[in-house]
Amino acid sequence: MAVGTSLSLQLADFGTRSLVTHSLMAVGFVGAVVSGLFVEGQLGIVSMAAFINFTAGLWICQSIHSLGNAATEDEYEGVLKELLNRV
Repeated sequence: MAVGTSLSLQLADFGTRSLVTHSLMAVGFVGAVVSGLFVEGQLGIVSMAAFINFTAGLWICQSIHSLGNAATEDEYEGVLKELLNRV
């Protein structure tokens, strides 16, 4: 019997973690675009740079996480295949 909540058991799957990371990256990028276009002055520039840096950091984390998963015998084939399998 597995120990943990249902959310922790779902996040144990690499594909689920990958989807969560990619959705956070999408939200960060949208935040960068919105703050760059609609927030005026220095605050808009600083907010856009912060959102871009957050998104880039998540991208690096996902890349390292994917490289670690490549060593396992998991059937993960990328986030697009994961989305197609879930839809």
